[in-house]
Amino acid sequence: MSQSLAAAGTAAVAPAEVVLAGDLARPARITVADLPAWPQHAAEVSFECSASGIRHHRFTGPLLYDVLAAAEPAFDAARRKDRLRFLIAVTGADGHHALLSWAETDPDFGRAPVLLAATIDETPLDRAGPQLVLPQDRCGARYISGITAIRVDGGYPAWT
Repeated sequence: MSQSLAAAGTAAVAPAEVVLAGDLARPARITVADLPAWPQHAAEVSFECSASGIRHHRFTGPLLYDVLAAAEPAFDAARRKDRLRFLIAVTGADGHHALLSWAETDPDFGRAPVLLAATIDETPLDRAGPQLVLPQDRCGARYISGITAIRVDGGYPAWT
């Protein structure tokens, strides 16, 4: 084996990055290594996968709400309930997408314990990137693996 091929085989793989974008005061790029900066939560979940039946996993990571709140969504404080018009779009490396409402994750409304998981079954997701985990979902369709982007969008017109 040539020296360059040997070196390539041992080269460190850069951790997967997630772009936090949209209507945020503090857009950012984060990795799984950044996720311990927020309080950690664990979820034992069972969800149905159409291709492989029922899956059981244990995920750990921060709440999606906490990570996005730190990015400071551009809510208009002068408009009553402005945050209710915001949507969260999550994109995975494999092209899968999920859409959530801000109110679904907000503790003042739905309080859904949506995780931005850093581990699955005690295995770190550093190289793959974090996974969206919705413990309340019976179907696993919104479990987005290898998240590459999360966009917060308040593009819907504010109600007056």
